[in-house]
Amino acid sequence: MNQSRIALVTGANQGVGYQVAKALVADGATVYLGSRDYDRGVVAAGELGAIPIQLDITDTASIAAAAERIRSEQGRLDLLVNNAGISNTRRAAASAEQLADPGFFEEYANAGKASMASLDEMRAVWDVNVFGTLAVYQAMLPLLRDGVDARIVNVSSGVGSLTANADPDYPYHSMFGVIYPASKAAENAITLAMMVELEDTDIKVNLVSPGFTATNLNNFAGTETVEDGSREVIRVALLGPDGPTGTFTRWEAAPIPW
Repeated sequence: MNQSRIALVTGANQGVGYQVAKALVADGATVYLGSRDYDRGVVAAGELGAIPIQLDITDTASIAAAAERIRSEQGRLDLLVNNAGISNTRRAAASAEQLADPGFFEEYANAGKASMASLDEMRAVWDVNVFGTLAVYQAMLPLLRDGVDARIVNVSSGVGSLTANADPDYPYHSMFGVIYPASKAAENAITLAMMVELEDTDIKVNLVSPGFTATNLNNFAGTETVEDGSREVIRVALLGPDGPTGTFTRWEAAPIPW
C-alpha cells in the first residue's frame, strides 16, 4: 500500500478497531485513531504510532471537527473504517456480579423481542450503529472524494443478515430482536445505499462481519479472539485498487447473504 495512505478508524481505542489500526500503521498508513474518550485514544495511539482524534459518532459537532482536522492536516482521506458500535446500554450500568451471571445476556436478548423492547434502548443503540455510521459517512465523503484509491469498510455483523435470520435453522434465528440485531440489519441496509450511491465513482465500499469476537461489545463472551475476529476487516481494509467493491463477507472472503 502507498505509505502516504490516510486512514480513519472509528472506535479504535480497543477491540477490533485497535487491531485494524495496528495493522494499517504496520502497513505504512497514516492512521487517525478515532475514540469517543480522547484520553483513551491518546494512550492507544501512542502504543501504535497512530494519531489520536476525538470522535463521538453520535455528536455532529465532534464528527465535523474530526473531518475538518483531517482536511486541514492531510487534505484528503483514502480509507474510512466505520468500526464504532454498541450492543446495548444496560451492560454499562450493570454490576460486575450481573455481568458474570450467564443469564444476564440471555435476559437482555429476551428484552430485545419486538413485543418487549424498550424504545429508549432501541434509539440509543440505533443512534450509534445506524445514524452514527451514516453521519460519519456523510461528513467524510468529501474527503474520500479527494482520496487516492478511496475505500469505505463498514464493520457490521452476520446477525443482521435478513436472509439468514429468516431461516428457522439459523443458529441465531430465535435471538433476532429489534435492538442490536435489527440495528445491524439497518446498518447493512445503509451500507447497501452507500454502495448504490457510489457505484459510478472510484470509491469502493465493503461490508464486513468480524464474527462472534470476544470484545467489550459482548462482555468478552465471544468465541473468537480479537486477533482472529479482526482478520477479515484487516484483509478488506488492505485491499488494493484492484480489490472488489460491494461485498459482504466474513473470514476468509466468505460471502454473507443480505
